[in-house]
This record gives sequence, structure tokens and C-alpha cells, in this order.
Amino acid sequence: MENTYSHNNDINLSNAFKIGITINIIFVTIEALFGYLSNSMALIADAGHNLSDVLALSLSWIAVILSQRKPTLKFTYGFRRSTILIALLNTILLLVAVGFIFYETVERLKKPTDINANSVMIVAALGIGVNAFTARLFMRGKKHDLNIRSAYLHFVADALVSLGVVVAGIIMAFTGTQFIDSLVSFAIILVILYSSYHLLISSINLALDAVPGNIKSEEVREFLKKLPEVSDVHDLHIWALGTTDSALTVHLTTCEQTDVSFITSIQHQLHERFGIEHATIQVEFGSKEDCGIKN
Repeated sequence: MENTYSHNNDINLSNAFKIGITINIIFVTIEALFGYLSNSMALIADAGHNLSDVLALSLSWIAVILSQRKPTLKFTYGFRRSTILIALLNTILLLVAVGFIFYETVERLKKPTDINANSVMIVAALGIGVNAFTARLFMRGKKHDLNIRSAYLHFVADALVSLGVVVAGIIMAFTGTQFIDSLVSFAIILVILYSSYHLLISSINLALDAVPGNIKSEEVREFLKKLPEVSDVHDLHIWALGTTDSALTVHLTTCEQTDVSFITSIQHQLHERFGIEHATIQVEFGSKEDCGIKN
């Protein structure tokens, strides 16, 4: 029953990627075209932002597919770590988009042009719906996977950015203040930089084998120390196998002889309490003096 659920969940996620990528490619094309025709740098900037998210979404889908491949003799952990590399690449793509948008916005400020505010409002309003719908596709899986969470947050941010572009269009339509378009473009840059910063930090931490953000190493150590059989805990290492799975290795000194059930029980509790999927535990039977230290 559990395998059936997991299989169905993989299918739903795959469909979410397909739908999200398709509708966003169509929308980016429409938005870029209308941005060019209406002379709106805000629309072009938003299209560039959305395009980077489409690329990120595509790469995330590839990462999910790779992470499901079975381990080989050479890649004994499988390919789940590719999800970390993809998350890092997503960040780089966002920063490239920032550079392009900033350059074009500055150039537009030097050479102002008349902007079709009505087109800006209509297309940006469509963008709110597209981005909100896409974000909803990934709402379920955002708690368990950095790539899914980043995709979800990207499209939530995009919906808010599109809302800002709508407001800018309304202001331009009623006041004729054209530079609002450039101000919105700079605001989009700040949104991208903010989201990129957090994704970059998370990606680098995982790439450097830092303890995943959802796990507190001191709490894990304290849990292990409090086990009745354990007198000492050392060589504790916790790292991410990918954006969803974590691993642990540790040496435990015990006060008494233990069997396989002792290790199995700890592995189960580590999974239930801390979400650690793979725990390798080395048990070292200590002396009575070691046990006396604990007691």
C-alpha cells in the first residue's frame, strides 16, 4: 500500500512539472511579446523572471528524475545529490536574469518611450493567475524537498510581482507617469535577489555537507546520549544525500553488550524523530568505568 501511494505521488509530481512548464512557457512568450509591443520594461523584466523560473522548473524536474534512479557500483548513494547541484544551478540562472533585467532597465531610463498601460495591466493580471495556479501545483510537496519548495516560492513571488506590475499599469494609466514602469522593474530585481540569496545559502550548505536545516545536531546528540545503554557519543556526522534525504554516521560507546535490535531501534527512532533516512551506527562496548561516568 505504501509503495502504491509513493508511485501515485511520483506521478502527480511529474504531472505538476509537465503542466507547470507548459503553461509558463506559453505565458512567458505572450508576456515578452506584449512587453516588446507595449514598450514596457516591467513586462519584459517579469517575462525574464518567469523564464528563469521555467528553466529552474525544468532542471528541478530533471533532478527529481535523476534522484529516483537506483544506485550503481560507482554511484553507491544513487543520484539524489544531483538535486543539490540543480538547486545551486537554479540560483545562478536567477542571478543571470537579474543582470539582464538591470542592464535593460537602466538603458530604458536613458531612452524613455511611451508605454501601453492597458496591455501592461491585462498581461500582468493574466500572470497572477498563471503563477498562482503553478504554485498550487507544488504546494503539497514543498515541505519535503528543497527543489519543490524553491519552485513553489518562485511562483508565489512571481504572482506578487505580477500584482505589482498591475498596480504600476493602473498608476500609469491614470497619471501618465511612465517611470513607474522602471521602478517596478527594479523592484522585481530586489525580489529575485532576495529569493536567490536564501536558495543560494541553502544550496551551498547542502553542497558542503552541512547539517540540513530541519535537523538540529545537538538534539540528535542529546537523544543518543540519553539512551540507557549509551555511555558516550562521538564521531557524529549528519549530512544531506539530496534535497529530501539525510544520512548519519556515529560511534556509540555502550555500558553493556547489545545486539542488532539495538541498532535497528535507534535507526527507527532517528527516522521518526528527525527524518534521518540512512543511519550507520558503530557500537563500541565500553568498560565499567565508562558506565560509571554516565551514572
